[in-house]
Amino acid sequence: MSASAERYRGLAEAFTAKVAAVLPDRWDDPSPCEGWSARDVVQHVADTHAMFLGFVGESVGDAPAVGEAPLAAWSTARDAVQAALDEPDVAAKTFEGFFGETSFEQAIDRFISFDLVVHGWDLARATGLDEHIDPVEVRRLTEQVPSFGDKMRGPGAFGPELEPASGADEQARLLALLGRRV
Repeated sequence: MSASAERYRGLAEAFTAKVAAVLPDRWDDPSPCEGWSARDVVQHVADTHAMFLGFVGESVGDAPAVGEAPLAAWSTARDAVQAALDEPDVAAKTFEGFFGETSFEQAIDRFISFDLVVHGWDLARATGLDEHIDPVEVRRLTEQVPSFGDKMRGPGAFGPELEPASGADEQARLLALLGRRV
């Protein structure tokens, strides 16, 4: 298994644990993503998985609606991406992405793994779960942010950079960079 596939597996497991831990009465709670509920965060992550699979002619397949079964819907999307990553021919398929030609595996590592960390925090913040991000991931994402350039600030992406509080730790600085208030 590639390092990208292994990273995805671990981050997807962490996101799954958060989705599974959301209490039923918290799904409509507002998230840090303006206008989105906790359920909307999971919908976005599942939809993004489906979009990236579609870039290489693959699909999530039959999945329940996030509105009815968030964990089952998310798990279906997760399993489809992991299966694609675990299949070398699919992982190596290329497409014209947001930053030029890229392979499915590279795109998952660059975008989807990034999303899993950030939106895992969003989901945790919305629903009162543990908001801690692995320091290794905080550093990886902090190093990755500059490569996105201005594209990361567009509609449906990250908000404007915020000024972190004085003495903020690495996680808080990353979140402020991504437009999240801690």
